[in-house]
Amino acid sequence: MTKLQQVFRRTETKYIISEKEFQQLMELIGPYLKKDKYFKGTNCSVYYDDDNRYLAIHSLEKPLYKEKIRLRSYGIPTLDDVVFLEIKKKFDGVGSKRRIPVKLKDFYLYEKTGKLETENANIKQELDECFSRYRLRPKMFLAYDRTSYCDKDNPTFRLTFDRNVRSRNEDLRLELGDYGEKFFEKGEIVMEVKALDKYPFWFVRALSKLKIYPASFSKYGRVTEKVIYNKVKEK
Repeated sequence: MTKLQQVFRRTETKYIISEKEFQQLMELIGPYLKKDKYFKGTNCSVYYDDDNRYLAIHSLEKPLYKEKIRLRSYGIPTLDDVVFLEIKKKFDGVGSKRRIPVKLKDFYLYEKTGKLETENANIKQELDECFSRYRLRPKMFLAYDRTSYCDKDNPTFRLTFDRNVRSRNEDLRLELGDYGEKFFEKGEIVMEVKALDKYPFWFVRALSKLKIYPASFSKYGRVTEKVIYNKVKEK
């Protein structure tokens, strides 16, 4: 199996923008960007939580520390394809992501037995503890279509744009397709800025000119909030 990056640490800030704002923004910052290595694709995730969806609800409370556990694929995998079992954490605005690459069929075996062969025993132990502590189960499938860019002069500064955010609460297996109910009614885009250092001046200037401001937005948390609201509304 090809050696893949398994640990990430950076600040992540989200913005919710319209298609028009995206076009205006790219006119201003396009000359400073280049397409990322993984420029275009569909990200699919199955989020794991307890029966009360504690991890999702806790993230909406904007705590100092929060974490989430998910199984992620890039595109729709087969059982023999490599996917990523991830734990994402955020403390005081700084996010970290630790993950294990694993064949999808081996993950399903891990769900049943707790056994998984991996080169990174530390991450597996951390995930084992989360599955045990929260009694995790698959709770939501979530997908979106992403385009990614980075600074021509500093590849650690990355911009991602997520369109067509969609989810489902059944068929919670990655190999079953990327269909789901759309979250945004007007086609809004989730822009996420991933940086190790300060934002470059040209980006700050563009945000200021277009009056684009950060928005607190956890995809899993907000979609869960919508699901809970709709259930209450139906009663």
